[in-house]
Amino acid sequence: MGSHVAELFTETDKLCAQLLVNAEVVTDCQRVDKEINNSEIFTRIENIILGIVTSLSEDKAPVLVLPNRSSWVNISFDSAIGLQMSSESSVTTIRSDCPSSVTKFAQILKMLSVIYRLVQSNSYATKRDIYYNNTQLFGSQKTVDNIVDDISCMLKVPRRSLHVAVAVSSNIGGIRDIVSSAKFVMIVEKDATFQRLLDDDFCTKLSPCIIITGKGVPDVNSRLMVRKLWDTLHIPIFALVDADPHGIEIMCIYKYGSVAMSFEAHSLTVPSLMWLGLLPSDLQRLRVPEDALVPLTKRDESKLSSLLQRPYLTSQPEWQKEMELMKQSKVKAEIQSLAAIAPDFLTSIYLPNKLRYGGWV
Repeated sequence: MGSHVAELFTETDKLCAQLLVNAEVVTDCQRVDKEINNSEIFTRIENIILGIVTSLSEDKAPVLVLPNRSSWVNISFDSAIGLQMSSESSVTTIRSDCPSSVTKFAQILKMLSVIYRLVQSNSYATKRDIYYNNTQLFGSQKTVDNIVDDISCMLKVPRRSLHVAVAVSSNIGGIRDIVSSAKFVMIVEKDATFQRLLDDDFCTKLSPCIIITGKGVPDVNSRLMVRKLWDTLHIPIFALVDADPHGIEIMCIYKYGSVAMSFEAHSLTVPSLMWLGLLPSDLQRLRVPEDALVPLTKRDESKLSSLLQRPYLTSQPEWQKEMELMKQSKVKAEIQSLAAIAPDFLTSIYLPNKLRYGGWV
């Protein structure tokens, strides 16, 4: 039935044996008080494995059922939280006897085995480590990333509780006693801009502040950290992104969440986030040189149209105006385009004026 199926059955046998051996460990963990305690994680994984073993004992092909994380049909919008997955969302069935899904079935089972051992031993592994320990099965790092999110959604367990770490610490929930004199938090889309702000000592020159970057599309832990700062410090959160559809979408992920992670929206979104820049209206107001502007591509236009149809835009008329202006002008610009006005325009003039006199939407 193929090497992946063989690995699937091997992992099932190993994991089931491990579950029997570690019954006492599971009992001990029931006394641990966590957001999702280890005992509950073990139970949810065990139930999945039990379903697989039962199917095998009945000579049936095992299947896994995953909530569909890629469909807007499954999403509702709450202005206080953001995008949320419906409790009655449609599902995707991953079959072990279907050529198109058997590989994913094996990948999920392998990941469940890894997560079980990590939680049991109270240890962590990076997604990169997991990938390089079994490159033949997973094929790419992106596959590992998606499988971890699928399992988080399937188990209804926050990803940080699965002991799979990324660059930012997974233990955001364990951070205590945050004290800061910061007047605001500024999310910066790109690492290059982030480094420029650090080089210019922006955090102390203008006003005590916290700047953070997810280096493009943010990972879950970056979003958790921003949410943690918002919950703890109760200070304004601003977004500094490129004046293009991609930058706007990144900002929307921080503010409203994403379809793929809507099942965890309550702990990831910052509904009060404000769009500081770069605004499409800034390009006209500041007369940014034309050679610093870039025409929208067909893909940009499609993304922009898609954004304008998102349910949360109805509550943001000022954002709609900015996006309609971009649509009409058919141009976009990076934050770095402000250097065409003056090399230090961003840190010496643009941001200080915006933050002192109010230039956000």
